[in-house]
Amino acid sequence: MADKSRLPGKATPVTYVMTALYYVHIALATVLIGAWGLLFQVLPRGREGVHRTASVWTQHLLDMARIYLGLRYELRGTPPTGDCIVAAKHQSFFDILILANHLPRRAFVMKKVLLRVPIMGWFAHKAGCIPIDRSKGSEAMKVMLEAVEEARATHGLGQLIIYPEGTRVPPGERRRYKQGAGVIAEATGLPVVPVATNAGLFWSKRGWPILSGVAVTEFLPPVEPDGNAAAMLKAIEAVVEPQSDALMAEAGFKIG
Repeated sequence: MADKSRLPGKATPVTYVMTALYYVHIALATVLIGAWGLLFQVLPRGREGVHRTASVWTQHLLDMARIYLGLRYELRGTPPTGDCIVAAKHQSFFDILILANHLPRRAFVMKKVLLRVPIMGWFAHKAGCIPIDRSKGSEAMKVMLEAVEEARATHGLGQLIIYPEGTRVPPGERRRYKQGAGVIAEATGLPVVPVATNAGLFWSKRGWPILSGVAVTEFLPPVEPDGNAAAMLKAIEAVVEPQSDALMAEAGFKIG
């Protein structure tokens, strides 16, 4: 029998109030930690200071999710520390926080428009995140690969996080995997670390309300590049989707 304390909690009036307070806290913490990070981390330490600030910010928000909402998380598997591609299931802002907190030199392939987000967008740019404009099709892929090679040649790629489905996908739904992770792996020869999650059961795509419980994010064994982008993509999907389904089943979600 599943441990009920790990399952998504019920949405009550108190849940909505605490979710609202948590979002206010996020806004205030982002301003304060951003200012502290710029003055005492980024200016004296450069990119290392950017990553230090990101670690402090994500850890704080994860801690506050537990205090405000009773939302905790469990990390399974071993987070990579060297240059690699992290191909992750994406259901929630919560899985972003978890990945960013546990990868030491994290960078995201992200929608270009997100760079306009105050404070967070600036730090994302300085951390080496790669913005893409999906409306430009094959040209966007070319720009992405050029950015990857430039990062490798200058400061190292770090752990490049890419969401193969391209966006947050609600639990139980699937979208066609986009080619980016396979193409980058083929071009760079770097391993791909798949990541499964059930975070969307607790913190939904729309973000309201946020439920208590224990979300799980799991790092799976690396998939080594074989020079074939399409085959890599299939190999990634073949492990991420079943394991995400298994994690959701652990949390009481019925697949299909």
